[in-house]
Amino acid sequence: MISNELAITPDLVASHGLKPDEYQRILDLIGREPSFTELGIFSAMWNEHCSYKSSKKWLRTLPTTGPQVIQGPGENAGVVDIGDGDVVVFKMESHNHPSYIEPYQGAATGVGGILRDVFTMGARPIAAMNALRFGAPDHPKTRHLVSGVVAGVGGYGNAFGVPTVGGEVNFDARYNGNCLVNAFAAGLAKSDGIFLSEAKGVGLPVVYLGAKTGRDGVGGATMASAEFDEKIEEKRPTVQVGDPFTEKCLLEACLELMASGAVIAIQDMGAAGLTCSAVEMGAKGDLGIELDLDKVPVRETAMTAYEMMLSESQERMLMVLKPEKEAEAEAIFVKWGLDFAIVGKTTDDLRFRVLHQGVEVANLPIKDLGDQAPEYDRPHVEPNKPAPLAADDIPQADIADALLKLLNSHDLSSRRWVYEQYDTLIQGNSLQRPGGDAGVVRVEGHASKALAFSSDVTPRYCEADPFEGGKQAVAECWRNITATGAKPLASTDNLNFGNPEKPEIMGQLVAAVKGIGEACRALDFPIVSGNVSLYNETNGQAILPTPTIGGVGLLNDWDRMARVAFSGENQPILLVGAPQQWGTHLGQSVYLRDIHGRNDGPPPPVDLDAELKVGTFVRGLIERGVAKSVHDLSDGGLAVGLAEMAMASGIGATVPGLADIDPVPVFFGEDQNRYLVALDLDPQGSEFGAILREAEAAGIFAPWIGTTGGTDLKLGQARAISVADLANAHESWFPAFMEE
Repeated sequence: MISNELAITPDLVASHGLKPDEYQRILDLIGREPSFTELGIFSAMWNEHCSYKSSKKWLRTLPTTGPQVIQGPGENAGVVDIGDGDVVVFKMESHNHPSYIEPYQGAATGVGGILRDVFTMGARPIAAMNALRFGAPDHPKTRHLVSGVVAGVGGYGNAFGVPTVGGEVNFDARYNGNCLVNAFAAGLAKSDGIFLSEAKGVGLPVVYLGAKTGRDGVGGATMASAEFDEKIEEKRPTVQVGDPFTEKCLLEACLELMASGAVIAIQDMGAAGLTCSAVEMGAKGDLGIELDLDKVPVRETAMTAYEMMLSESQERMLMVLKPEKEAEAEAIFVKWGLDFAIVGKTTDDLRFRVLHQGVEVANLPIKDLGDQAPEYDRPHVEPNKPAPLAADDIPQADIADALLKLLNSHDLSSRRWVYEQYDTLIQGNSLQRPGGDAGVVRVEGHASKALAFSSDVTPRYCEADPFEGGKQAVAECWRNITATGAKPLASTDNLNFGNPEKPEIMGQLVAAVKGIGEACRALDFPIVSGNVSLYNETNGQAILPTPTIGGVGLLNDWDRMARVAFSGENQPILLVGAPQQWGTHLGQSVYLRDIHGRNDGPPPPVDLDAELKVGTFVRGLIERGVAKSVHDLSDGGLAVGLAEMAMASGIGATVPGLADIDPVPVFFGEDQNRYLVALDLDPQGSEFGAILREAEAAGIFAPWIGTTGGTDLKLGQARAISVADLANAHESWFPAFMEE
């Protein structure tokens, strides 16, 4: 007989995010009314955040395998081979809803959660990134959110001791009521030292590890699977509270425990806490799990079974342990000042049983909790595509004035104010500071090997055309990694969208996933992990569709790594991959948006065959040591790209432009598949000529567009701008905004 602590009413069911037909499904599965605790368990396992019920039909279409992939989606993080018996373990995940409600703790626990996903697999974290989207700068809540989120990211990551090597920060009014915090982490492990969450063996101890359980975060996963409304402040108690120092101890204790041979299976207690971790471990191993909540370490009195099962208190793990190693395992956790408690056992009956104060409060079919979760093929409509810009519809502006305005804008200004609050050099292996195309970190134990990391998406492109926007997010991430000289290996996705029950929003998701899949297949850049965050809406206003792509690449010789800064004077600058007119696409450009207040036209198309061919050519130049200064072109086009290379180095450049051709699309067009490459060669020498012939033979347009040197940037017939003035414009917006 199951003990029921509370009467189950339709209102109670609805408050758990369960639709009437979903509740009927529960009744049919278990043949009776669930207890209050069981209702909470179903709500946790069947919400959007944990079950992917609206997206898994489409996620299955993504490429997830390859010769380099050791572990794809389905575990805490993806695992990719980097040679010499080493692997990189990585994932990106959202903490959007909590960060809007309580920005410091929401962002901090987002960082803590993604780090646990990585070291649960047996990897030591070596790099973190974050992709942050905030509302309009003039919105009254934006500055508060920026301040809290950045402080939370830095506060947790810095104390834990992992370098933050890159990321993004963007502003748009569509995020006014729902900011995005996407956290990425990567770690290193040995290929024979990967730990999975699949429980094995009957009658084995299930062990609780780490910090004590409290009431913070109860119902957090369910909250993250619903829209916001005017009652948003009532959700504050569902935000978790993090402790990076405890997490650092948990990391060291877990890695030591793993080295002891005691671990059979291990799972991070993330979304839905004890419920999700226990159910997933048992279900994956075709085993049952029995938990005794009286043995769970708690930090608050009189906690109910419901609260304990749904708490999302941080810094906790669940493990299946070899019984003969129990004493050794406990000694390790005691040494690190952490809780170690045997709270249950594995069984052979495929049931999920929960006991509390000697009473059975849950007895459910463990496989059905996950496998029988609803899966929807939601109605979706094909997104409308904007009409092309008319050939004669090119609004004019002074080139120099427009460039300075863009560099001083909310989206293109320097993010130094943000990343200087992060420790970017801890561990001593960072080879590039944030601000370039990708973060680069040495692989410890190897003389020359390094990993490159990037995170990318252009939400305004995705709004205009989700299919092309999805392709572009992958292609830009791939390009940014390539621009360092690294070979892109694999990717992770964080798909942030509005309410999937609206056909137009579901249409955005479907189209974006199709574009992502096409690009990942063409570029051999499989998705090995990821996260979907839906219901990012407030009072019916959805965010911009934001399918963030994080990627990892391998540098075999970091001594030949390229940087964004010009490396010297009198170097020829090539625009590799340019169409015949250097680029002309102004649709959805920041030039149109920020100079003329327009958001029209289609986004730039992505030619994936050309991306692969051009990127491979550029990487070859870097590997040969002739290209030390390389930069991917994206927002702001050629003018902004040249300015960024000049500001990073203090060296100017002269780019004459094209005679008799309108300079606006030439300098501000956002055509894809383009790199600026400054060659460390004499432009009159034979090697330079040979490179131009190589490009021509490969069918790659790579014109020599200008030369580095001096202290000014001179674009076409526009007035020269000193590099100092460029830097002043670029560096001043963010500090001024945060000081207002």
